[in-house]
Amino acid sequence: MKTRNGYTMSSKQEQIAAHNKATEDFIALANKMSNDDGLDVKMVSAALMAASGVYATFMAAGNQGFLAPGGVDRLTDLYKRNLTYIQERKKEELEAQGLEPKPVAQIRAEAEQKND
Repeated sequence: MKTRNGYTMSSKQEQIAAHNKATEDFIALANKMSNDDGLDVKMVSAALMAASGVYATFMAAGNQGFLAPGGVDRLTDLYKRNLTYIQERKKEELEAQGLEPKPVAQIRAEAEQKND
């Protein structure tokens, strides 16, 4: 077992810490691409999504394979569950800050109503 900040970490804790570090590194790279390199955030997001799809395909099928429709469906379901989890955590984070969490579509609609 490894230690982090003086605490012994289990294998699961090590995996979570490694996952969080990798996620932070990807976000830092995306921010660099957007902030330092001047790339549009939507393009950076699309590129990260494409890279993730390419890497997930490699992970599942190797360099010489590809995903059959069922594999694409399983991967899509995995992405959906992960994105749903992220949104739940974001909502909890906003609520903990005393804010009223609203989906972005609702915020935009309310802004448009104010402008009319």
